[in-house]
Parts: sequence; C-alpha cells; structure tokens
Amino acid sequence: MKSRSSVLSATRIGQAEFRWGERTYVMGICNLSPDSFSGDGLGSDIEATLAQARRMVQEGADIIDVGGESTRPGTKPQTVDDIDDELRLVIPAIERLAGEITVPISIDTYKYSVASRALKAGASMINDIWALQRDPRLAPLAAEHNVPIILMSNQREAPAADIMPTIIADLKRAIQQATEAGVPAHNIIVDPGISFGKSLEQNLEIIRRLGELRTLGKPILLGSSRKSMIGLVLNLPADQRLEGTAATLAIGIANGADIVRVHDVKQMVRVCRMSDVIIRRRT
Repeated sequence: MKSRSSVLSATRIGQAEFRWGERTYVMGICNLSPDSFSGDGLGSDIEATLAQARRMVQEGADIIDVGGESTRPGTKPQTVDDIDDELRLVIPAIERLAGEITVPISIDTYKYSVASRALKAGASMINDIWALQRDPRLAPLAAEHNVPIILMSNQREAPAADIMPTIIADLKRAIQQATEAGVPAHNIIVDPGISFGKSLEQNLEIIRRLGELRTLGKPILLGSSRKSMIGLVLNLPADQRLEGTAATLAIGIANGADIVRVHDVKQMVRVCRMSDVIIRRRT
C-alpha cells in the first residue's frame, strides 16, 4: 500500500510546507468569540490572543486557527451587526499575529467578507465549516489568493441517517465546487465535521471509519477537541475532556488524520508524536 506522502502532494500554507503523511500536523485554536462552547473565548483582548498564540507555537502548533463566531449547537444565525462584531474581533488580532508569530494563520469563517479581510490582514488559509454551502464565493477567493481551504461537512440543517456516505458525498460535492472555481487540488483539505449535526453514535462512527475519507484523495483534518461526544461518554464538562480528546486523536491518526485541531496544544502534540512513531514509524 502506498504511503500518504507518496499519494498526496505537499501544500504550502503561508511560508510553511506541509508534507502530508510524514507526520501529523497540529492546529491550535484561538477562539475570540466570548461565548465559545469550550469557555476559552478571548474576546477583543489582543494581548491575551497574542500570548496564547505564542504559547501554542512554542508548544508545537503548526497553524493557528482564529475564529470570531461561536459555532456551538443552538447558536443563532448572525445579523449584519454580528458580522461587524466578528470583523472587529478577528481582523486586529490577525494583523497583530501575522507580525508576531512564525506559523501560518487560518481564518475560521464561512463568510466572504470576513475571509477576504482576514487574508488581506495576514491569514493564509480559510477554514469553512459549511463547505461552500453558505457562501460559494469562498472558493474563488481561495483560488484568487492561492491559499488552501478546509471544507467541512456540516449536517446541522440536514441530519443524515447514514452518516459516512452522506459526509463523503457532501465533501465530493464541495471538492468539485472548489476545483471548478480554480482551487488547485493540493490546496483542498477535508474535515468530516465532528459534532456538527451528528448524534453521539454518528460521531463515534466517524472516528472509527475515518479511513474511508482517504478515497477523496485529500488531507484529512480531525476536530474532536473537547467536543460534546466526549462529555456525553465521560460525563465531563468541556474543560475536563483532555484524556477523551487524546483518545479520539490517537484513533483518528491511526485511521488517517493528517491535521488535528486542538485547544490543548502541548498535550496533543505529545499524543501526535507518540501516535506517529507507532503509525508512521516516525522517530
């Protein structure tokens, strides 16, 4: 069987080259929304954001993902004023981070206006939790700026009975849409969307069957950090889900995850390194 590194082309994000299959990459989460589900929202405190991002880079983060809107279940759709608030949170933070940290910055948004401003401010990747369903203009925007785009399968508006075929079909649709808009094949990353419109059983099934996404021929991002499925299984609040997160990531890496999106960078870098030694035989 061919290795991931021999199948997938490398992706350049900012000044860094990501060689898929050689190791697991770590994306550190910088939530600026004050109502973040995990209770780690930094708000408009740029100094706190910078301190957290610097710490994550020191701990081994390869990417910093900046978001200004809560995506927890039950969140109301944003108004124009809300989008203005999101811009006021993320743009100054990205401008500051771009001049202060050495790893690429991703903008976590599904809105063209936010993504466009963020790329001009210094972001070098788009993380779209709606896989172009909410705003298809993100694909030509990524193509124009020659930046990677993460396409996440989201079932919040259309729950599915048979989850893996639904996710694969949705991601195939999004990949084709992005490709037709001019996004190069090596700039597309896929995410199954843990907790976004899935039941507990479906989230567990996704991690168990994550390897099936390899048929898409794209790097796979796994975002299970502190998610509700861990709380439901272990009966723990968001800030006590470290060990549960570690278990989901180790199994996810064994099943093909190329990037993990996490809150607890130091600990999860260790999980990734240990998993890589076993799975990828990387010392």
